[in-house]
Amino acid sequence: MKLIEKTMNKTKFMTMEEEEEDRGEGFHKIEVAMIDRSNLSPPPAAGATATAPLREVSGDLIPPLNFAMVDNGIFRSGFPDTANFPFIKSLGLRSIISLCPEPYPENNMQFLKSNGISLFQFGIDGSKSKCLPGLENEVWLHIWGSKHHKEGSYTNGNSKTSEPFVDILDHKIREALKVLLDEKNHPLLIHCKRGKHRTGCLVGCMRKLQKWCLTSIFDEYQRFAAAKARVSDQRFMELFDVSNLKHIPMSFSCTSR
Repeated sequence: MKLIEKTMNKTKFMTMEEEEEDRGEGFHKIEVAMIDRSNLSPPPAAGATATAPLREVSGDLIPPLNFAMVDNGIFRSGFPDTANFPFIKSLGLRSIISLCPEPYPENNMQFLKSNGISLFQFGIDGSKSKCLPGLENEVWLHIWGSKHHKEGSYTNGNSKTSEPFVDILDHKIREALKVLLDEKNHPLLIHCKRGKHRTGCLVGCMRKLQKWCLTSIFDEYQRFAAAKARVSDQRFMELFDVSNLKHIPMSFSCTSR
């Protein structure tokens, strides 16, 4: 459609007479409005008022090692350091469950205090000294299980177990679960040193309360532990008795089955 001719940088529009002559060819008159954009301001961001400045975020939001969401209001990770504080603050936590036996660092304590976060510490030894020297975990577990299977000398709640250290671990996991399942403590972060073994055991025991099958529990544990997965941890979760914890409500859960 022929509308405009440009000659020597000047624009010539069709006259009414030309329009009448070309009416049979389907031409029609258009009007063009010239707008000066030199003084226009950019549009405001969505949801912002015309006078409100943009919000500035102080500090990089760097999550701790192995950080992940477990359930509504429940997170897991490795030990947070100072670089992770802005990210931890963004979660709006009420509580932290630490499964490390070492004294909590002063910097972390100051951060918790300034942000009104409660600390629940259940020190569980994360070393491999529980296994007999010179034996791989799987071999040690097989030998110990074969020796004590008939004796039944070690119990885990109401279940028989094949691990000599499990009584101490069982008690602390149960105490940690009571804090974890109390919705008044949410949002909550669980952590150990690297967010693998001790954190994995606590989360796995919670999954039993949520009626997950063992295959799914072990898959989740191995996703974080990877090549460092321990048969002893999985054995502990398998034998962990949740019968005396079933009275605790889990209204927060989005993954109950």
